[in-house]
Amino acid sequence: MNTSTLTPFAEDILEGLKAEEKYIPSKYFYDDNGSRIFMQIMKMPEYYPTGCEFEILTGQSGNILDSLQFKSPFNIVEFGSGDGMKTRQMLKAFLDKGADFTYIPIDISQEALDALEKNITSVLPEVKMNPQTGDYFEVLENMQDTKTPNLFLFMGGNIGNYLHDEAAELLKKFNAGMKKGDMVLMGMDLQKNPRIVQKAYDDPHGITKAFNMNLLKRINTELDADINLDQFDFYSFYNPENGEVHTFLISLKKQRFYSKVLDTEFTFDKDEMIWTELSKKFSLEEIADLAKETGFDVVKNFMDCRHYFTDTLWIKK
Repeated sequence: MNTSTLTPFAEDILEGLKAEEKYIPSKYFYDDNGSRIFMQIMKMPEYYPTGCEFEILTGQSGNILDSLQFKSPFNIVEFGSGDGMKTRQMLKAFLDKGADFTYIPIDISQEALDALEKNITSVLPEVKMNPQTGDYFEVLENMQDTKTPNLFLFMGGNIGNYLHDEAAELLKKFNAGMKKGDMVLMGMDLQKNPRIVQKAYDDPHGITKAFNMNLLKRINTELDADINLDQFDFYSFYNPENGEVHTFLISLKKQRFYSKVLDTEFTFDKDEMIWTELSKKFSLEEIADLAKETGFDVVKNFMDCRHYFTDTLWIKK
């Protein structure tokens, strides 16, 4: 096997499934099929973050605009934009108040971006849009030469998918690519009744399980592997003491599979786990500390009526 010709996905699967404690990076959930399944998750009644953020952006976007400190036309740059249904609420409110902006959604899934553009322009044809497919930081680099101020959107609670040190490193990289006075509006899930959290990440419909199992389908398809999907199950748990949800795929028997692309055989013990995702729930104190640690000031936390979720507005110092 010539590792120099492997895709990043292939390299990361080889590393993750050969590790002593097996893992698959959660960023690989979002191929086109994974993005479709995640849209199903967002529609589940148990999955509260989507509804909470929709409520915030529907009811408080005018207040968010008033809290921005821009004196000229600005960009709204959204990382991991998905289908744009929530963001559309904000864009409409901004347009209604006469804001002059260009919307720049960024996503690794072209299918998701196509759906977003259709969703946005069908309702708001006057919106100026410049969609970008690919990596966040490549787009950030390309924008550094412009003097136009930016509002960056990192919605949906995605920052909670990173371990603390990784989240801090990511936010410092965002900060380094931003100009002084640029702002970021970031969705962050808040700590709450553990039962509410548990149901959101281990739903009775099996959709979250399908989302996780899609990782194994990707390995079969993209790495020409022979995983028997029936021999794996899904497990999720929430620890209210540290606010962390962890999800796993579990091997139901002692087994092995082979990938032709990787020219490698992977072995699993019965009940051995593959870690797939962390989803962190924050306290307001943790949010303030994280902002300070990464070079931002918190301008304001916008919350839903139940205080389950916040879109927190930060400014680069």
